[in-house]
Amino acid sequence: MSVTVLDDLAVPPLAVERFEPFLSAAQYAELLDAAAKARLLLHDRVLWCVNSTARGGGVAEMLGTLLGYARGSGVDARWVTIDCPPEFLAVTKRLHNRLHGFPGDDGPLGQRERDIYEEVSAENAAGLIERVRPRDVVLLHDPQTAGMAPALAASGALVIWRLHIGADTPNAHVEQAQAFLRPYGEHARAWVFSRKEFIWPGLDPARCHVIAPSIDALSPKNQPMEPETVMAILQSTGLLADGADDDAGFLRRDRSPGRVERRAMMIEEAPTPPDAPLVAQVSRWDNLKDPLGVVTGFAQALPHLGGAHLIVAGPDVTAVADDPEGARVLHDVTERWRALPPLERSRIHLASLPMDDPQENAAIVNALQRRADIVVQKSRAEGFGLTVAEGMWKARAVLATRVGGIQDQIVDGVSGVLLDDPDDLEDYGRKLAILLYDGGYRARLGAAARERVREHFLESRHLEDWVAVFLKVAAPAPSAG
Repeated sequence: MSVTVLDDLAVPPLAVERFEPFLSAAQYAELLDAAAKARLLLHDRVLWCVNSTARGGGVAEMLGTLLGYARGSGVDARWVTIDCPPEFLAVTKRLHNRLHGFPGDDGPLGQRERDIYEEVSAENAAGLIERVRPRDVVLLHDPQTAGMAPALAASGALVIWRLHIGADTPNAHVEQAQAFLRPYGEHARAWVFSRKEFIWPGLDPARCHVIAPSIDALSPKNQPMEPETVMAILQSTGLLADGADDDAGFLRRDRSPGRVERRAMMIEEAPTPPDAPLVAQVSRWDNLKDPLGVVTGFAQALPHLGGAHLIVAGPDVTAVADDPEGARVLHDVTERWRALPPLERSRIHLASLPMDDPQENAAIVNALQRRADIVVQKSRAEGFGLTVAEGMWKARAVLATRVGGIQDQIVDGVSGVLLDDPDDLEDYGRKLAILLYDGGYRARLGAAARERVREHFLESRHLEDWVAVFLKVAAPAPSAG
């Protein structure tokens, strides 16, 4: 097995002052205080963030901006991704599915899998240890990096393991994955989970922390966008029927101008009409996101959905390095679509979004969510579900499943609508119909949704939570009196 180890990713600094328009005076003062504490605590250390990919998922999206704000606050924050051979990714995808409570490919997690996992982890850890100094802070993200914790801790680094996924009700699959990973994670000084229900049994409560994920209001995926720009982007990329002459422009993270130029790969009978009522789900091509159920339930409910169309969008599967199942899931969804009757097939569209430029991709997602009348996230399991917060921030009516962190974001009937059972396609279709026919209800949900995100799920709060963890893990020990 060949491991080339560690890619360094550029992280342009972002000023925390950008948050001021979105926060109350008290919230903004708390953010500035947290930034000052981080700068003082970490002034002579490096903050390393380590994960498996720079694109194609919510973790990568958050890291790019969170580390940017850390750098903008005067912290030497660096981002590296590990090398992940296919054999290793097969093991970590198995762990990913089982931590959610699902069998995935139902393959083993025995000694052979542990040998693969430890070999790749050791080589990546060795590459990072050459650069990490004692008392540097290293954030390891998710199952792909946990195996690096023992060696990094032995080198003197202060290791924190951040696990973004879990299950509301642990079962045998969850316990198997936890047993596999626990010998590595126990070398961390702290464990950070997305919700308290995900905390593993038997861990020291004093070393466990809960930090909910967040969105960046000014990123290309969430920045304000005029209706004309929304239409121009969607038509230029092929998500809606052609016809716009306006510029498909957006602002990049550094506030320089960008333009959407690449087209999505569409599987459809004909493009979605620009003025059609629209339902959209945007997620990775992953069975846990239930794209098959989204398509099947919409098709079954079509007689009750007026002239609505559905777009199920995900990343170009060739560009997501750490997900070996994406191509198979897209194939399965495509086959389900092909088997539909002609009318249903004509109203459902599958889109693989270009990933060559992650910020262009983000602008396309932004436009699609803003054009949608309803944003769906019908997940079977979810660590948090950033697409829910993204849709809520855009004041959309969001219909999502009551699983994982989704239920922490949506107050049912107030800031969105929850499905109790992802397999209940009749309930899914009924709630879609209610939302499509009641524009006033959608508007009330959307307004409350945006306010809930402003209060709880912007990166300003996320940064403050991380500073609180750093103060516990990295603060100098009090001197003996």
